[in-house]
Amino acid sequence: MIGIVGGGIAGLSAAYRLQQNGYDVRVFEASDDIGGLAATYETSGDSIEKFYHHLSQSEETIIELAEELGLGDAVEWRHKSDAFYVDGDVYPMDTIWEIATFPHLSLYDKFRLGMLTMEVDVRGGLPSFDTYDDFTDFEYVPVTDFLLQHTTENVYETFWEPLLDAKFGSRKDDVSAAWLLGRIKFRGERDILRGEQLGYFEGSFARLLEALVEAVGRENIVTGARVSDVQYARGAVESLTVRRSDETETHDVETVVVATMPNVLESLTNYECEIDFQGTVCAVVSIPEQLTDTYWLNIVDDARFGVLIEHTNFVPTDRYGGEHLLYLASYVQDPTEPLWQMSDDEVRSYWFEGIRDLFPSFDPDAVNWISVARNPRTAPIYEQGYLDMVVPYDLSDEVADGVYYAGMASRAQYPERSLNGGIEAGYTCAEKIDENEVAARREATIPRET
Repeated sequence: MIGIVGGGIAGLSAAYRLQQNGYDVRVFEASDDIGGLAATYETSGDSIEKFYHHLSQSEETIIELAEELGLGDAVEWRHKSDAFYVDGDVYPMDTIWEIATFPHLSLYDKFRLGMLTMEVDVRGGLPSFDTYDDFTDFEYVPVTDFLLQHTTENVYETFWEPLLDAKFGSRKDDVSAAWLLGRIKFRGERDILRGEQLGYFEGSFARLLEALVEAVGRENIVTGARVSDVQYARGAVESLTVRRSDETETHDVETVVVATMPNVLESLTNYECEIDFQGTVCAVVSIPEQLTDTYWLNIVDDARFGVLIEHTNFVPTDRYGGEHLLYLASYVQDPTEPLWQMSDDEVRSYWFEGIRDLFPSFDPDAVNWISVARNPRTAPIYEQGYLDMVVPYDLSDEVADGVYYAGMASRAQYPERSLNGGIEAGYTCAEKIDENEVAARREATIPRET
């Protein structure tokens, strides 16, 4: 049997692919619910994710999985709306015409910004179309230095720095330019007249998770089951110790896939991952009326949260029984930061005041409901040298035969962590397990010379 530690998208995807290849699997999830960061809240209509999710057009693997599971028609593509909040005003920034009228960048600033986003290097006067082909060439270049060299100081201060502050906070100077270039490639193409399209599952991403659970089989998924130890014999995995309530169980396994955060991998195998992670505080707010015209509002002014995402400016309110839903979110680099130390009630009060700072007409008393979620490890900090710290899928050389890793510190979650990356990590582990098993069987049938 193959034991899979973690019932998020990566663990379920590994289980699904392994079953397709004929393996017996069992998924052990420590919490009472599957899904990890894709867990949801209930609304007056469809459920909504606790932490915001959407798809970019470059994320092909998750679309293929949806089609395999009979959910191809459930993926809806919509043009999103982006805007910048600067000096008390909201400026749409989706189409070339909107960007052209943005008053805080000069014509030359906009030219340099546009060339970078189209992956054209114009620093030498003549355009170069291959400078950014391999973004890993910039793995050891600080993103701040890169942007100042490849755009302008005003583009950096007005456009990029607020985004980096919201994303990485005090760690922004550690971030690699490779992450930024990879993210530009990851987000795919934009329509200059209508902006970027994003995908979303009708009924939320929970539909994909439920379909995966059904495909794997509920009888093969155990929740409330924390894997506390891995046992080895003769340099290979032998069994798992699982704690359920007050009981301890031992399960014989030939292989284990750790599909969780690297701190769990370290606790089970002593493999140390050097990648730092940041946490997130994220709230979903239900309000009776629309707050803005924008889906994704980037905030240049000082604000009490990193981003404001009005979800029902992307997915219609009638999907949620008429509720208008928005996300407020901030990344946290250190658990000693004041926001992380606040109670949920304190976060609510603090962020409601933050909304009123930006939009004075906002009435906290009119809020239908608010739910605050937090997680200490929602995304890696993509610092310089990140690729040298990625955890291998196959850990037979580092730990023992039969140990694999499909968590967020895997290569599939670079340059941007995503559900698509989780699926790719799970698939890759399944393929490596199958390749190693086939190779072992072949070796066992080769006659030995005497």
